[in-house]
Amino acid sequence: MASLPRKLELFYDVLSPYSWLGFEVLCRYQNIWNISLKLRPSFLAGIMRDSGNLRPVFVPRKKKYLKDELQYLAEFYQVPLVIPRDLRGVVIDKGSLDAMRFLSSVEIKNPEMLEKVSRELWMRIWSRDEDITEPQSIQIAAEKAGFSEEQAKGLLERCSTEEVKEKLRETTDTACKYGAFGLPTVLFHMDDKSHILFGSDRLELLAHLLGEQWLGPVPSTVKSKLSAI
Repeated sequence: MASLPRKLELFYDVLSPYSWLGFEVLCRYQNIWNISLKLRPSFLAGIMRDSGNLRPVFVPRKKKYLKDELQYLAEFYQVPLVIPRDLRGVVIDKGSLDAMRFLSSVEIKNPEMLEKVSRELWMRIWSRDEDITEPQSIQIAAEKAGFSEEQAKGLLERCSTEEVKEKLRETTDTACKYGAFGLPTVLFHMDDKSHILFGSDRLELLAHLLGEQWLGPVPSTVKSKLSAI
């Protein structure tokens, strides 16, 4: 008899390119590692503020390094990641609050669509250098993911409700309580212990802790699916 999937939570914000990398790899490995992946839309700015962490764009040497690193990682993980022309404007000035509230709205009403909508928002900001702050931009991403125009507008309208705002706050607070200081953050429970890992470059360690094999950035069993990204 096959064992039940182990639950793993991914806390992420579409403002984080590293979250996108971790998201895609974990989606690829769900069946291989027999894990049940729960997506947890969170607010990166809130986590950074709560932990006292500094954004890389405020550390000139780190900012320069990360630009190069992201290009290497995009090729390594085979994710079509392209750095926006106005990186500071995208990350600092515009932010992601409305987009993450929309994903929280999706999580409440249509959780089965969360993966597709999250990916479309990442594609807009981190692949095509498009806006994710205006309602029309978010609606386009939602419709591209498979929602009807009416459904997308309904989810957008819910973003201003206290239920959706509280959902995003609650998830962000949960990440902070477990010790998150940035995103992506992976949380899993095993042997009566809670384990937390930060970053998309800890996936080999995650495999080790799960007692699974790391097959590389793109397991052969999922290579045929990459054309859909």
